[in-house]
Parts: sequence; structure tokens; C-alpha cells
Amino acid sequence: MSKLFFDQLLVLDEVEGEIKKIAKTREEKEELWGLVDEMVHHRVLGCVLDKLPRENHEEFLERFHAAPQDESLLDYLKEKIGDNIDELIRQEIGDLAFELLEDIRAEKK
Repeated sequence: MSKLFFDQLLVLDEVEGEIKKIAKTREEKEELWGLVDEMVHHRVLGCVLDKLPRENHEEFLERFHAAPQDESLLDYLKEKIGDNIDELIRQEIGDLAFELLEDIRAEKK
């Protein structure tokens, strides 16, 4: 997974355990993690942009594209959004992890 400003908020241990159980090869594991990485990226950015005032979207996206790993982006978001962005991101990732686990477990049946 690529390094992003919200990585310290990621908790995907159960998803990792399920991927280890179902991936038969290293390539399959890498492919599944690539999909998870992409889903996390889209969900978190969607959550952030939903909460961030529209007039700050361009500035945030420019900063994000220039340095996606820059943890000061969380400080920027805290300043602009006012809500507890850490908790919002954790919740979004938790919701996604739950959905992924449901899908994986349904496929195994």
C-alpha cells in the first residue's frame, strides 16, 4: 500500500487475516491488497471532501497531490472542517472493513 497522510488511522487487521486465508499466491495477495488500497483511498477522500467546505477542495487536493503522505494534511483538515476528522476517517475505514469482511465471508460460503 502506498503511504498516505491517514495511514496511522488504518486498522485492517481482520481484513488482512481474511486475505491471508483466501489468497493462494503472493500475486493474489498483492492484487487483493491493491483493491483494498484503492477502496480505502476513494472512501477516505470522499468522506473528507463531503465534510470539507467546497471553497477548500482545490487547495486540499493540490496539497494532497503534491505530498499524499504529509501528515500535516490532517491538521489542515482539522482546521478547515472543525469536526474530529480522525474519528470520521476511522469510522469510514471501519465501515469499509466491515463491508469487505461481509463480502469475503459470503464468498467463502
